[in-house]
Amino acid sequence: MPEMPEVESLARFLTEKCVGRVFARVELAAFSALKTYDPPLSALAGLEIESVTRRGKFIDISAGGLHLVFHLARAGWLRWRDKLPDAPARPGKGPLALRVRLDDDSGFELTEAGTQRKLAVYVVDDPQAIPMVATLGPDPLAADFDQARFAAILAKAGRAQLKGVLKDQRTIAGIGNAYSDEILHAAKLSPFKPASGLTTEEVSTLYAAMQSELTGAIARAEGLAAKDLKAEKKSGLRVHGRKGETCDVCGDTIAEVSFADSSLQYCPTCQTGGKKLADRRLSKLLK
Repeated sequence: MPEMPEVESLARFLTEKCVGRVFARVELAAFSALKTYDPPLSALAGLEIESVTRRGKFIDISAGGLHLVFHLARAGWLRWRDKLPDAPARPGKGPLALRVRLDDDSGFELTEAGTQRKLAVYVVDDPQAIPMVATLGPDPLAADFDQARFAAILAKAGRAQLKGVLKDQRTIAGIGNAYSDEILHAAKLSPFKPASGLTTEEVSTLYAAMQSELTGAIARAEGLAAKDLKAEKKSGLRVHGRKGETCDVCGDTIAEVSFADSSLQYCPTCQTGGKKLADRRLSKLLK
């Protein structure tokens, strides 16, 4: 799933490619992707793109008082093309969900792999009209997101586990499964540690790890084309998706906890005092 660093990099990429250009045509290929109907997609035609920004994991393209907003979900991605096909996009079973053509015939396509269709596209007068945007928590890289504000969020979360707090978009916007694993590994904290149970030093360490992991990932992606961002993300991860591999920090074997539809990875030596965490999915099967 694209998370804040990749979405931020995509927003910067689209800023360079799209701002100042005009929407020529926006074509829907997957009807399930479009979540709004008024204004229609056709209302974008002829409008000049003024800005491309990120809201959590959402990308917001502003043009002429309207906003084309999309969320790539778990299996979505953006493909840029300097020259789009002349033939119009046609609904079908393929991965194409949306095609955005600009006035020079360049543009991008939103695609989604797999059978679950979660990619979401909106055309709105105000992004705050989108419920999931309106309920987003603060952005951890915003200028006003200081350590005191982070400490208050953790205290308010109470006994909730750190992994869940970092992933909850209503609490902190933009961090997902992968970078929450990376942040907790960098901070040397268990994913299951209660948020309100951290010492002042641990809060400081976690805040610093969050800032450095996110800004570092964005910096590594700087200047990359959209097609190269996935590979960059994977190469920069130290624990997420690396079950059974060696921890670069201590040499222990990276372990995993599986859930019904996701998993987390961590280093026992770095994060849990050498203790293996119970695998939730396996535990249920054995009951």
